Amino acid sequence: MEVEAAYDRLNEGHFRRLWFGPRMRAYHRACGRCFPGALWSGSGYAYGEISTWPRLPLALLFLEWEARHPQEWTGHAKDWGTKQALIRDLAATDHDRYLRAKLVDLVDLAVQRTYRCKDREYVRVARAVDGDELRDRLHRAQRSENPAARLHAGYVLLLLDRPEIPNTRHVWRTWLSGTLT
Repeated sequence: MEVEAAYDRLNEGHFRRLWFGPRMRAYHRACGRCFPGALWSGSGYAYGEISTWPRLPLALLFLEWEARHPQEWTGHAKDWGTKQALIRDLAATDHDRYLRAKLVDLVDLAVQRTYRCKDREYVRVARAVDGDELRDRLHRAQRSENPAARLHAGYVLLLLDRPEIPNTRHVWRTWLSGTLT
């Protein structure tokens, strides 16, 4: 709401020179205090260095919020590009024990629910943190009562077992049709 109010104030003025003046600064300050703008506002984050990024806990919270409360996240912070960028960058970084555990949790959360936009990106994370803990969770999900979890877990396990298979939309659709085993 604060961001929307700042944006409205930004566009109220009759003089275009105000666009880059105090109103724009107010808009950026408001963006920096809510998702997803808080992740990027003056962050100094550079690709490949996310594991040492001071806003990493905020990024993990953003992804966890989307995974646990998708409707709320969609209403207040929906940004599929940010979700995709964070997942990709997290898959391409070093993983200490804490980060590895959080990423295994996120993969598990994504597998347990109905597919949402950019969820296929979690296969990258699964490949990056592959190990006994993740595979145990995926096998549990594959045996669960939840049909979405069974489907997603089977897909992720297939791609973990066969790294030569790319994680593409075509492969996902082939998996869904039951012709890829």
